[in-house]
Amino acid sequence: MKPSFFERVYWVVQQIPYGKVAYYGQIAEILGAPGAARTVGWALAALSPERAARVPWHRVINKAGRCSLRSFEHSASEQQQLLEAEGVVFNERGYVDWRRFGWEGLSPDEVRDQFPDQ
Repeated sequence: MKPSFFERVYWVVQQIPYGKVAYYGQIAEILGAPGAARTVGWALAALSPERAARVPWHRVINKAGRCSLRSFEHSASEQQQLLEAEGVVFNERGYVDWRRFGWEGLSPDEVRDQFPDQ
């Protein structure tokens, strides 16, 4: 059975290393769906508490380098605290240095290997 877009988002987000961040549009691009950044956000907002414990949703921030609300259950300040606990540093205005903490992502080949029928 072909995995849903949400399932593919979760797999990609699980590949983001500890102490690194990615942005919503980057996840969409990795999955071959440029322009689906908002859908990536919806996928992360739809995580159940049990699944959220296994999918590091907090490692996905907005392209500007700031934390964004994931859902009514989690605030941007909680997201920032989780990232700071992993060593991610925010400047005084709440921005991350992409050169230092940005994740390089996955190659198209790595995604094809995981989802060959996509």
